[in-house]
Amino acid sequence: MNAAEAARYLAVLGVPRRPPGRDALAEVVSAHLQRVPFENLSKLRRARAGRHGVPDLGEFLDGVEQFRFGGTCYTNNSHLNALLTHLGYDAVLCGAEMSRPDVHLVNLVRLDGREYLVDGGYGAPFLEPMPSDLDRDLEWSLGRERFVLQPRNGEGRSRMLLYRDGQHRHGYLVNPVPRALSHFDGVIEQSFAPDSTFMKRVTYIRFAPGRSWILQNLNLLEFEGAASRTSRLEPDQLPAALEGVFGVPGAIARETLEGFPVPDGVWE
Repeated sequence: MNAAEAARYLAVLGVPRRPPGRDALAEVVSAHLQRVPFENLSKLRRARAGRHGVPDLGEFLDGVEQFRFGGTCYTNNSHLNALLTHLGYDAVLCGAEMSRPDVHLVNLVRLDGREYLVDGGYGAPFLEPMPSDLDRDLEWSLGRERFVLQPRNGEGRSRMLLYRDGQHRHGYLVNPVPRALSHFDGVIEQSFAPDSTFMKRVTYIRFAPGRSWILQNLNLLEFEGAASRTSRLEPDQLPAALEGVFGVPGAIARETLEGFPVPDGVWE
């Protein structure tokens, strides 16, 4: 990433360039979570065009600016890593174990003698850097969801847990070994297989402090504090919902979803 690209990235996020520090890092992380959604429309669109892999920085920023796209963990966290590194942070990409080792991608940032977990690609309201040198669980809730970051285990690995409606649903275990993005080439390619999670569903999640808007297939949910609201959509209402709630141009949403068999399920 060069200086001009970094300047454009920061402009897209709406934050100034500042020397590395805890407050400056928090500002970038918060803006990234609010401006760069967790979504798979961009993935479906690339697959429809026969293109796989992570979009380059120019395409990524074009998507954020023009279409209100973002991506899943591979796209969002790898570009965030490049930005943080350019800004002078000691930021490394690491894998995380979910169903298999290194199927999720996160950032670890070392700053002023501490280490922080930064994850802009889990579809969760991680609007601040999360310290990994904990001596007790770090917990927070939004709507029906509760998140728990546990202290590092004897192998130096942090565990993130997600509870929904009081039940543990999923999570991940960080592998703190620094990885190049190329380490994930195989799992990224597999993520474009027709039977992979984000090739057979529609997901779009946007955050603001204390609030989230979540589209999962034909279900639109809004969380604010402890409150939640759910709306049921018809398939032909999806483009309008994506435009009205999330800012995705209706024409782009219709083109991307044309012929796509949107399932009815929610909450995996």
